[in-house]
Amino acid sequence: MLAPMTNQQSHEDGTLSDDEFHWLTKRAEGQFGLVMTCASHIQKIGKGFKGQLGIFSDEHIPGHQRLAAAIKEEGSLAVIQLHHAGMRSPEALIGTAPVAPSAIDKHGARALSLAEVHQLRDDFIQAAVRSKTSGYDGVEIHGAHGYILCQFLSSEINQRTDEYGGNLENRSRIIFEIIDGIREKCGNDFLLGLRLSPERFGMDIGEVQSVCQRIISDAKVDFMDISLWDCFKMPEDESYQDKSLLEHFTSLDWKTVKWTVAGKIRSGKDVHQILGAGVDFVSIGRSGILHHDFPTRVINNSDFETIQTPVTEAYLRQEGLGNEFVNYMKRWKGFVSEE
Repeated sequence: MLAPMTNQQSHEDGTLSDDEFHWLTKRAEGQFGLVMTCASHIQKIGKGFKGQLGIFSDEHIPGHQRLAAAIKEEGSLAVIQLHHAGMRSPEALIGTAPVAPSAIDKHGARALSLAEVHQLRDDFIQAAVRSKTSGYDGVEIHGAHGYILCQFLSSEINQRTDEYGGNLENRSRIIFEIIDGIREKCGNDFLLGLRLSPERFGMDIGEVQSVCQRIISDAKVDFMDISLWDCFKMPEDESYQDKSLLEHFTSLDWKTVKWTVAGKIRSGKDVHQILGAGVDFVSIGRSGILHHDFPTRVINNSDFETIQTPVTEAYLRQEGLGNEFVNYMKRWKGFVSEE
């Protein structure tokens, strides 16, 4: 699977650009079995970065129809990631104060009213309906990396005192309501996934495991996407260092739910190690930027290693990145060479 990656190369109104279309369809050509879009915001005020692809308006549908059809034509599954940045929406970008489950002074974020929480839930569901209309095979709900659903899950960030705050059941309530609503509106044949991250932003590994196991038992999602940052590391929390971060999730009873992990899977050996641990499929980010055909290369050579970095801007453009994406990659130290 091509991991959902920020690339800042669509239009500021959220409509699809030719550069974003080219970047994603080239990965489908390279035989990624599932191509996922970048995080696509489901409300105008949920925008997290400039040049972000949107799915909050019917005006976005024509671009998504073009993109989904082209990905599927190459034999890949086309999946869009549904996103809202919450407190991480820059005020300069959205023109108003960002929103969060609770007021967050550090981010200048105001607390959502109960009616706004319900609207947020409904807008995630409506974005999924819009995605199905666009021809996507499915959607992934972004509940990771400190964005708004992760903010609800976090006992540090979420200080609500209503039914969406307090204990874990309440803090996870909106995620389950979104899952239920998408399944009801889009049917059982529409792929539904959820991304969670077990560390940072107040996440507790045990709580994330608990949410995962309940989601698995409900049998309403098709896949879980666990973003580990590094699939091979030990947990940062000393109380969970009895086993690796990955092993905390391989120990779950996944039943019929498929699952994937992301985080520093950069070679054929890495791929085989993760699959050998019991993960169903791998999410590829950095290596998918460097090689549009990373899956083909690994299939043909189990010892395949990605090209050494830094790489030139010309090389990245050859691999399907537009100018904005190339410039964005310069924030990764040692990734793009100074020409």
